[in-house]
Amino acid sequence: MTTRRDFIGGAMAGAAFVGCDLLNTAHVHAQGAPARRREVVVNGRRVKTVDVHAHCAFPQAMALMGMKVNPDNLVMGTDRIRAMDEQGIDIEALSINPYWYKAERDVAQAVIKMQNEKLAELCAAQPDRFVAFATIALQHPDLAVRQLEEGIKTLGLRGVSVGSNVEGRELADPAFHPVWAKAEELGCLVFIHPVRVPELDKRLAGNGDLTNIIAFPLDTSIALSHLIFEGTLDRFPGLKICASHGGGYLGSYAPRSDVVCANFPQRCTGAPLKKKPTEYLRQLYYDSIVFTPEAMRHLIAEVGVSQIVMGSDYPFPWNTAPVDHILATPGASDADRAAMLGDTAARLLGIQPG
Repeated sequence: MTTRRDFIGGAMAGAAFVGCDLLNTAHVHAQGAPARRREVVVNGRRVKTVDVHAHCAFPQAMALMGMKVNPDNLVMGTDRIRAMDEQGIDIEALSINPYWYKAERDVAQAVIKMQNEKLAELCAAQPDRFVAFATIALQHPDLAVRQLEEGIKTLGLRGVSVGSNVEGRELADPAFHPVWAKAEELGCLVFIHPVRVPELDKRLAGNGDLTNIIAFPLDTSIALSHLIFEGTLDRFPGLKICASHGGGYLGSYAPRSDVVCANFPQRCTGAPLKKKPTEYLRQLYYDSIVFTPEAMRHLIAEVGVSQIVMGSDYPFPWNTAPVDHILATPGASDADRAAMLGDTAARLLGIQPG
């Protein structure tokens, strides 16, 4: 039997629970004695809560690209478990933001192999607390296809995480079609996390961290819009996609997308879409990182409550009370809240229900 001590000292020892900026931005540590695990109950039913948006990285894998993690970003496994217990999170789906999209094939292959194996080891050591998204070298699509299949079929990872662009190449680029075909075949969830929009760095410089708070949701909105308008979602109708940060800005302004092809047909030169752009939003999934109860209510109105899953963005304090955020959603039924807290994510990630 693997004990908590074995887990912390073994598989967890090589993991750094870091956030969106792997190298620079400090996170918030959990403090104090071990917390009593919060159990979330909705209408008398204990709900197994699932957080789909939590970051980690493996310094050994990053070292293959000459990168080092800022020591201030390192989080002990005990800190992570304590934070989960305090927040009422039963299971986290771990993902690693892509830093390897510039890597040549051999280096990218070594990085992905190491971190996918380490993700699998970590999850195997604590299967009641962690599952993980496989990483892939998307810049080398043929290699990415093999890495995806190995990650899911051999290592038992539950989905795949990708950046919202690949060094400026859109996810809708036909070069990536084999990857989406494999993900559709495997039935696995594709978690999209923004990276950067470097061409906007000059305008977004200054106070307020605009390269994150504006560019990240914008990058997600761009990626999803291309997947819709370039026909990728028509080509792969069974593809399961989860967009981070509530899908960016798309859910708040999507009806404008419906107008363009109807009123400006010369601007839609590709194959005709099979349905209105806004209708595609209801086949995608979104994490709950939208900050206010009204924002949650609006997102649900646009995409449907069945498409929302809980996210925390740990270890960064963007959403420090993800369970309470969902419980406070106006107009949501008990079934709705249970679905968002974990039932939907458990189904998508192959987690046994509570």
